[in-house]
Amino acid sequence: MTQIVVPALGESVSEATVAKWLKAVGDAVSADEPLVELETDKVTLEVNAPAAGTLSGIAAETGSNVAVGALLGTIAEGAVAARPAAAKPSPAAAPAAKPAPAPAPVAPAAAKADAIASPAARKLMADANLGAGAVGASGKDGRITKGDVLHALEAKPAPRPVMPMPAPRPVMPMPAPQPAGPLPPRAADPREERVRMSRLRQRIAQRLKEAQNNAAMLTTFNEVDMSNVMALREQFRDGFEKKHGVKLGFMSFFVKACTLALKEIPAINAEIYGDEIVYKNYYDIGVAVGSPSGLVVPILRGADALGFADIERKIGDFGKRARDGKLTLDEMTGGTFTISNGGVYGSLLSTPILNPPQSGILGMHKTQKRAVVIGDRIEARPMMYLALSYDHRIVDGREAVTFLVRVKESIEDPQRLLLDM
Repeated sequence: MTQIVVPALGESVSEATVAKWLKAVGDAVSADEPLVELETDKVTLEVNAPAAGTLSGIAAETGSNVAVGALLGTIAEGAVAARPAAAKPSPAAAPAAKPAPAPAPVAPAAAKADAIASPAARKLMADANLGAGAVGASGKDGRITKGDVLHALEAKPAPRPVMPMPAPRPVMPMPAPQPAGPLPPRAADPREERVRMSRLRQRIAQRLKEAQNNAAMLTTFNEVDMSNVMALREQFRDGFEKKHGVKLGFMSFFVKACTLALKEIPAINAEIYGDEIVYKNYYDIGVAVGSPSGLVVPILRGADALGFADIERKIGDFGKRARDGKLTLDEMTGGTFTISNGGVYGSLLSTPILNPPQSGILGMHKTQKRAVVIGDRIEARPMMYLALSYDHRIVDGREAVTFLVRVKESIEDPQRLLLDM
């Protein structure tokens, strides 16, 4: 018998949630075949089979929280007999004259049904205090679906009020705010679906709230004329792709522009650590990309030393692996500055939130033609709004504005990027 255990999850990560089993008990497995997906507050990772055989037991069901080293399941050597299919009653086999047997206790059936209910169905049953024995199973292999639970709830009488409203009390002075306690019970509503937040989504919420609570966050804005960058990209697009095997996008120009500006304004590449300011003489740029689980920020290490093709290649790889859930913890750890491109979703203007403990984040937006004054003429130019959110505890307004102006100058005159100016 071989045990399947939770592997090391990375620095500062000690617990995960069982997201999905890829095999069922009784299935044959090969060595190194993915068995189960674990979700941490940073990434989703697969646990592979340590040996070949048959999955003989699952110790941690979907939704369980497990620590590093905890038992997930077991693998038996060799194959086991196929699970017998449930026998269907024959139409001709009518019951004899003897009385029907007494119904079996519902507890074992409920336990079994719970084990094969979908996560949404289990959650709905728990909220409605509905036993699995009272729910029919219409899904594949006897699985209880969300629709089965909703059907059972429709037939269930509405619950009586828990308790009457208390009598009015005299008006008293408002007490000081207290830490939030447990949420009150929430009645089930068949029009709603409740799904547990993923660890990644919980971590995103926690970090963004930390940024608002801890940093003196402020945002400054500017706009950039994209005409020259667009013309340069159009001129060299085919040759660039033919030579490097990757398309020339706009993100590489902004990464280069930011690294130049960070060298001039080092406070935006620094962080506050206790009563010290840590200035970082390296440029690890986080690039926010969307994934099915939420926004993740993989890191371009040593971005100042990377060429345009290297940057585009790495960003493309990050985006693909983010969608597949294949990014590693190391690739999303660290970072000195972040770039977020809301323009790919159509955002015209926004105020990005800091990625702690970083002191700055640049928000790119949708490029849109607008009327601008060029000399004494009004022309339609492709313009983009830029937003820099920064920690005012460490970055002064003058530094923030100067940084954004330097980025604007580099994009409007991209030769600066080639000359490191």
